[in-house]
Amino acid sequence: QVQLVESGGGLVQPGGSLTLSCATSSRGLSISTMGWYRQAPGKERELVARVSSDGNTAYADSVKGRFTIVRDNVKNTVYLHMYGLKAEDTAIYYCNVEGRTFPYTRTDNYWGQGTQVTVSS
Repeated sequence: QVQLVESGGGLVQPGGSLTLSCATSSRGLSISTMGWYRQAPGKERELVARVSSDGNTAYADSVKGRFTIVRDNVKNTVYLHMYGLKAEDTAIYYCNVEGRTFPYTRTDNYWGQGTQVTVSS
């Protein structure tokens, strides 16, 4: 079973910064895309950022210029560096990993349990 362990969430003041981490068990797993989603109260889960195996990144318009996604292929860990946080960024953030297991004929998505990020003065 693939395990995704998230950390780094917490309470931060507007304008502050925070870094989220997601460590992924990789035994028998060939990882392709890694990313972060978030879900605020009363809203649908949305894509925040993702990075492909070749290093290409994509960001939601609302976080461009403020968030940076970084991938460590040695430790199978993905980070989300968040700067200039706003109240609108308050949400539960979920790590997502796309990959394949033996015999590597099917692509599956795996999710972390979520970590709370609260931006408030």
